[in-house]
Amino acid sequence: MKKFIQLHPTDNVVIALVELSAGQDISDLQYSTTLNQDVEKGHKIALSNIKKGEHIIKYGAPIGYALADIKAGDWVHTDNVKTNLHDELIYRYEPEVSVLAKLEDSSPSVQIYRRDNGNIAIRNELWVIPTVGCVNGMAKHMVDRFLKKHPDLEIDGVFVFPHQFGCSQLGDDLATTKVLLQNMARHPNAGGALVVGLGCENNQVSGVKLGIQDTDPERVKFLITQHVEDEVEAGIELLEEIYAKMKHDKRVPGRLSEVKFGLECGGSDGLSGITANPMLGMFSDYLIARGGTTVLTEVPEMFGAETILMRRCKDEETFNDLVEMVNGFKRYYKEHNQPIYENPSPGNKKG
Repeated sequence: MKKFIQLHPTDNVVIALVELSAGQDISDLQYSTTLNQDVEKGHKIALSNIKKGEHIIKYGAPIGYALADIKAGDWVHTDNVKTNLHDELIYRYEPEVSVLAKLEDSSPSVQIYRRDNGNIAIRNELWVIPTVGCVNGMAKHMVDRFLKKHPDLEIDGVFVFPHQFGCSQLGDDLATTKVLLQNMARHPNAGGALVVGLGCENNQVSGVKLGIQDTDPERVKFLITQHVEDEVEAGIELLEEIYAKMKHDKRVPGRLSEVKFGLECGGSDGLSGITANPMLGMFSDYLIARGGTTVLTEVPEMFGAETILMRRCKDEETFNDLVEMVNGFKRYYKEHNQPIYENPSPGNKKG
């Protein structure tokens, strides 16, 4: 098993794949050095002397600069490296020529749910969506009772999405909650949805309903619990009606390129950038070359690596949109007197 890896031939650091001890030799065809300290798994080791202020190169890109002189064989970590991240920047459009040709015709066949509005789903679930945190427990009780009646469920699951919002929210905060819940009710993986409100909250059921009038009334239903005698029984009755419609949905052949994939950050460690992240990047390239879509979120986690993304923008208009998104987030941080930084938690830094 390899004990270390250089991710790009221009890197001036290697990554420890196991815990290494001081005095061990780090050598390959292109480099050779000896460890000056013990180094934890996933952490960086300098391949050559790096002067104070010089870039630390990893993945073939500068990830930070040296806070002090670093000797070959030194452990490279937060005590001697600082991010290159700066305030709002002026970026230049310097596209990277993609070697990927469009391959729509070679997209693999997959089994999907095709909704009446043309949207594609990979699951057929019944979602219960509270408009306010006050009905979370009630909604869970409805679902528990419903599932007891249907031990051999003919769909992919019934789920409640509890939250603590909707009661006394105002302005943009309330509007954002409403839009999120409306989008959930429209989500193609929800073959049916029951929107449950209390009746006295700011986030009224009527307001949520107003924004999703284009949904199938047999699949998306609404309940105001203060308007019925027995809210749990009323909820179960509506779930039964939705389920009766949904359980006949069948998977049909489709193309992988039709499915949209969301990429999510989990708890990172030093090996994420060697294994999981490159794999998802390669998968994204594979899918996009075939006309598909992946979605990258969490803009602050792009900080410091945004130029790599900018080089991959398909055209200058998209590049300008990305620049505004990144700089816009930085402005948001500044307006709220928060530091602009690359957003790693202490656990991420350690890992």
